[in-house]
Amino acid sequence: MRKTYGTGSVWEQSLGYSRAVQVDNTLYISATAASGPDGIVGDDFYSQSKYILEKLGAVLADAGFSYEDVVQSKLYLTDISKWEDAGRAHGEVFGGIRPTLTLVHVLPFLDPQMLVEIELVAQKSAN
Repeated sequence: MRKTYGTGSVWEQSLGYSRAVQVDNTLYISATAASGPDGIVGDDFYSQSKYILEKLGAVLADAGFSYEDVVQSKLYLTDISKWEDAGRAHGEVFGGIRPTLTLVHVLPFLDPQMLVEIELVAQKSAN
């Protein structure tokens, strides 16, 4: 089974991607930024990470998954020296779940106000 999920973003159509793709019991979620209806939400690594994780929680729920199903997380940061700020927001959500984690230092994103993107993989136990 393969199912795609979208958020209605113009980027999904123009770039030809899905916010998330479910294959059987695994959900792959595209890297997500702190973009809201009025632009980028938050002006620091902590607040953007927190907002992104809330957005990803909604994507997970839409597909019938939860934070507890997340097995892999990747944080893309434009300033690696701010890893602790982004990590604090990540730890507030995943401290008890403890998925694998990758921190990646990247060049600026398309919008220079974007400081963080987060990508997740979630998997439900096969019953």
